[in-house]
Formats: sequence, C-alpha cells, structure tokens
Amino acid sequence: FIQSQVSAHAELANILNNITKLAELQRMTQFKDKITKHPQNINLGLFSYPVLMTADILLYQTNLVPVGDDQKQHLELTRTLAQRFNKLFGKTFIIPDALINKQGCRIMSLTDPNKKMDKSEANAYSYISLLDPPSVIRKKIQKAETDSGKEIVARPDKPAISNLLNVYTSTSDAIGVICTIGSDTPKFDGYGEFKKDLAEKIIKLLKPIQKKYQELDKKPDK
Repeated sequence: FIQSQVSAHAELANILNNITKLAELQRMTQFKDKITKHPQNINLGLFSYPVLMTADILLYQTNLVPVGDDQKQHLELTRTLAQRFNKLFGKTFIIPDALINKQGCRIMSLTDPNKKMDKSEANAYSYISLLDPPSVIRKKIQKAETDSGKEIVARPDKPAISNLLNVYTSTSDAIGVICTIGSDTPKFDGYGEFKKDLAEKIIKLLKPIQKKYQELDKKPDK
C-alpha cells in the first residue's frame, strides 16, 4: 500500500503530539545532528518527525521493529509514548521491542568511517543509494576510504576496512561470513580485489529493489 494514502498515520501522529513532552524531542540526537549540519533547514516537521515515526509503528500493533543501531533512541520514544497513552486512556497499544541485527546495524560513511552513512551528506561518494546504477556503485566502493596496510580484518585500529567488512557481511549471500573484531574474511589479494567483490555483492543485493522501483515508477497510478 501507499503509506501517504493512509490518513491514520497523520491522525495518530497529531494525537500523540499532545502527549509528547518538548524535552523528549529536544533530546533526540539525530535532530541535534541535523541542526549542526543543516541550520538553514530546521522546521517543526523535522522536530516532530519522531512522533510520526511512533505513529507509523504503533498503528500496526507490532511486537518487533527491525531498526538500525542509530534508531534505538527513536524506538525508546515510541515505547514511552505507547506506555503513556495506555496509562492515560487504557491499554490500546502493544509496547514494541527493537530487532537489531548484529551485522549491518550501523553502516558508516564510505569517506569517513567515524560518521554514520547519511544520504543527506553533500558528498555523494559517502553513501550508497538504493537507486545507484552499477557503474556508480563500483566507483563509490573503489573510492571508499581504507586503512594503512593490506590486512583485511575487522579491528578497532582499522575502522575503514571494518566498515566495509560490515557492509560485506550484510549482503545476502555473504551472511555466513564471520565479521567480528579480530576475524578475517575469505582471502583476497589486497583491498582492490576485496572492493571489487564487495561492489558486485551490493549490486546483486540492490538489483531486485531497483527493478521493482522501476516497475512502480512506470505505473504511478498503481
């Protein structure tokens, strides 16, 4: 279904806004980050977006919510608002828990492994878009930041290659690859060969998503 056509999302968000405390939204780390990066584009919609996210979740009475590590704070707000609503008006909403995969729960920037990957970054080489064509994906991975040396291993002192390994293990046919601190991946002849394989795995993972998007884009009325 098309979420924007379900008015209950906006209606529930409007209701939840009335039991949300200002301080709770001011504590949102992602909002603080946006203020720093885009001070010219701070608005009420961005400030209250976590409440809309809460409505998106609670509306469907789900027990588990698959989220990235950076969304734990938003889910905590969801739980808080659900509990508050239930206390005020009687048991209405299920209190959901987070479902966070060990691999891929937080993907960092391709150009700065100390920052999370963000599609709103000015530098398009810092992230992979779901709609990036194969040639662009290959170029972005080829230019991705790496660490000194040639060892392909996940370690605290190798944040860049650890990030690429995290992406590698998150691709569908590489789930079985162990990628914990101090562990090796299958052997590659240097960073170049590893990056080539990583790019192809990302392309394969995104291919059905892009195909479906193109099909829907050709028939916007459906």
